[in-house]
Amino acid sequence: MEGMDLTPAALLESTRPSLGAIRLIAVDGPSAAGKSTFARRLAAALDAPLLGSDEFPVPWDGDPLAWWPRAEPLLAKLAAGRPATFHPYDWRTGDHGPAREIPVAAFLVLEGVGAAWRGCPAALRIWVDAPHDVRRRRAERRDGPAILPSWDAWSVRERHHFTTDGTIADLIVTPDSRPLLRERK
Repeated sequence: MEGMDLTPAALLESTRPSLGAIRLIAVDGPSAAGKSTFARRLAAALDAPLLGSDEFPVPWDGDPLAWWPRAEPLLAKLAAGRPATFHPYDWRTGDHGPAREIPVAAFLVLEGVGAAWRGCPAALRIWVDAPHDVRRRRAERRDGPAILPSWDAWSVRERHHFTTDGTIADLIVTPDSRPLLRERK
């Protein structure tokens, strides 16, 4: 790694388009790790659109990648250089909201559990993590104590997904440390 600039800014700058002319940045990690907050800040810093897995219905007892078949056609349109329009799911109401257009831009930030899976055409994969007990407390604060049995079961399913998928991150972000960078191949 000697002589390589592996700062987050340099890593972003060195990414090549992976979705047509777009550099797709996938932000992945377990539930309540801080992915959404990190992805919002990253998208704002890059002046990039953000697409999150929470904008699609995924049952707590389902596959962590249940959202992917709904996101894939949007990514295909963007790869073809066309904006993508969809109706985001509203978890609070259990219904789809008004249409949202994702414009074609230099970067697109894709965020959610499973966003960086092997089938994702990401230019850069970022893993956001926090200790299990911290994430569980965050989920309880966010969604209330009644969600904990579902969250615990979901945690097992997402851990299984991460183990079997074998995704490798280019950048690891944790609450206690500066981002850890892995040498890109």
